[in-house]
Amino acid sequence: MGRSRRTLPEELLLLALDPTTGTTAQPQSLDLGLAGAQLVELALAGRIAPDGDRIAVVAPRPTGDPTLDCALELLRRRGAPVRAVNWIGGPRLGLRQTYLSHLERCGMVHAVEGQMCGVLPTTRYQATETAISREIKARLDSAIRTGVPPDPRTAALAALAHAVGLGKHLYPGNEGRSSRSRLRDLIRHDPMGGLVAHAVMDVQNGAAAQPRRAPAPAPAGRQAAGPGARPAPEPARGVPAQPLHGSMARAAAH
Repeated sequence: MGRSRRTLPEELLLLALDPTTGTTAQPQSLDLGLAGAQLVELALAGRIAPDGDRIAVVAPRPTGDPTLDCALELLRRRGAPVRAVNWIGGPRLGLRQTYLSHLERCGMVHAVEGQMCGVLPTTRYQATETAISREIKARLDSAIRTGVPPDPRTAALAALAHAVGLGKHLYPGNEGRSSRSRLRDLIRHDPMGGLVAHAVMDVQNGAAAQPRRAPAPAPAGRQAAGPGARPAPEPARGVPAQPLHGSMARAAAH
């Protein structure tokens, strides 16, 4: 895989950069989106493939992109297909900064040092190749305006942009409502992009639950309920019944 083409994580990050403030829109969900964009890019490169709601490595050879290859190696080490929602919800410390630093080395952004409240150091990133950002946005605009099914890369980018909440950043206000709706609809044009985008939204909504636990055995001395079994005795008056505790689903967090 050559490096002449921008990867989906890079394009998603360029879309999220605010040209005025130099900050990234939706930073928390964007981190999830970048992890998801890596999966789509690896799928487009033929290295992984969807297996139901899971991701399977089908060709472990390197892509030539160090960040993507790191993700590919981590997937390979799992040894078995991994749920997309669990992968995206896992820790991805420094992933956004890794891509920002890469874009800076490529000359697409430049860092602007500053201070918050005159004390805390801050770094903003201004796009230097604004034509590239405009070209990426134009691809989404075209897909939204024409209604023609986009290529898989553009469809996946649209799905990820919707999943991380960039719709209001790209198409703000009431006048952008129809564009935001069409952006959401583009999710159906790429199966892998749709799988990953839904996984990103599931993580944000806390739907990445652990497998259900087996029911706890009945306490000694009590009979299991069944045909002909006697109902459990009512608690004595004035003594509150003990609440039943079910298994709690653990939401995946970044």
